[in-house]
Amino acid sequence: MRKLSIRSYSLHPKTFWFMGGVIALFIVSFMVDWFFNVAAGAFLAVCLLLIWDSLRLYSIGKITAERKAAKILSLGDRNRIALKIHNSTPRVIRMNIIDELPFQLQERNFSIKGTVDSNDNFVATYEIEPKTRGLYEFGNTLIYVQSPLGFAERRCTCETSQDIRVYPSIIQMKRYQLASIEKLQQYHGAIKTRRIGHNYEFEQIKAYVEGDDYRSINWKATSRLNELMVNQYTDEQAQPVYCLIDKSRQMNLPFNGMTLLDYAVNSSLVISNVTLQKRDRIGLVTFGEKIDTMMKASNNPRQLPQILESLYAEQPNEYDANYPLLYKVMNSLARTRSLLFLFTNIESKHHLNRLLPQLLRLHKRHLLVVIFFRNDELEEYAGESAEDTIDIYKRTAAAKLIAEKQVLIQSLQQHGIHAMLSRPDELTIDTLNKYLELKARGLI
Repeated sequence: MRKLSIRSYSLHPKTFWFMGGVIALFIVSFMVDWFFNVAAGAFLAVCLLLIWDSLRLYSIGKITAERKAAKILSLGDRNRIALKIHNSTPRVIRMNIIDELPFQLQERNFSIKGTVDSNDNFVATYEIEPKTRGLYEFGNTLIYVQSPLGFAERRCTCETSQDIRVYPSIIQMKRYQLASIEKLQQYHGAIKTRRIGHNYEFEQIKAYVEGDDYRSINWKATSRLNELMVNQYTDEQAQPVYCLIDKSRQMNLPFNGMTLLDYAVNSSLVISNVTLQKRDRIGLVTFGEKIDTMMKASNNPRQLPQILESLYAEQPNEYDANYPLLYKVMNSLARTRSLLFLFTNIESKHHLNRLLPQLLRLHKRHLLVVIFFRNDELEEYAGESAEDTIDIYKRTAAAKLIAEKQVLIQSLQQHGIHAMLSRPDELTIDTLNKYLELKARGLI
């Protein structure tokens, strides 16, 4: 729909240039008398053209717009939005389209220029990359239609306002869904893990084909059928896997416009989907000063939508994480040996020493994987050349912090705890590789 009012009318900057030229002619006429008639004629011509051109703006017909977007948007991914403009006026129009974007995007100079024929459609597409979860309120679509000569323009306000929620990355979840069939090697950064020994869960007896393991031959079935038959095994299923997300203030650090917590949330959603594809059970625990979300591991089809809704609402807090409380919760929630992915951001040896007793208690009962975040900006700063003494001190301190994080990883590994150091933007692929590696090695 469109709204017409005098407020929708405005002059194009081109008009003021013409008016400036007319004023210059009048100034010249003070020195040359006969030039006054030229200036007056020019002024009259510009006024008549402006009136005629403006009347053409309000020709019969209307302009409508429709915004097409996904029902939910994905955090940290490029989401495509389409605007369909229909011109039912009897002439070709030139226009400048301004879509009222949500304030979270902080986009100040968004506009799309285009031309559309009479009774035709113009489709404009653009992409947005949300950096925070939550409700995004899209406003109306403003179409500034230029007059035929370009002296004036009219604003058409099309009612296209809508609210769209930004959830953890659904796009990444679908992208890595095939990883459950162990074809993750196609993706950048993936590693191939050699299986050690047999899998543990019997699947079926099948006819032998070249390449099958001789140790799997089923001699009883072979003698009965007079044909070589082998046992086929598959990965153990229904194993409990938990994503533990630390929501303390250390996880509020930014990286490429998103917080570390957001990267952990995206990775947890992908891991949850792949785990269910592998027919394992997935659970979720988020904690800070207190436990905010506690979901027991399950392979119920409704588990993934529940995890998605829980991750959508997670927000960081300003307090240290309560690891003793986490241990008590996991002690009652996971009564059997489980795989625990702990997303956290430990920066110092002193911090690790405070948490180590609780991590060792978790490791004693479960297979614990502690995931740290690499600070690429700090590494880049430490690698640059110093210009003065103060700069040398700062870059040396940065290098010390980087080395200390490696010491933290080694310290955990010495205690038998699996530890990973990952870039935030590579967190998902690294975590998936670790999950498939542990499955292939039969550790869970």
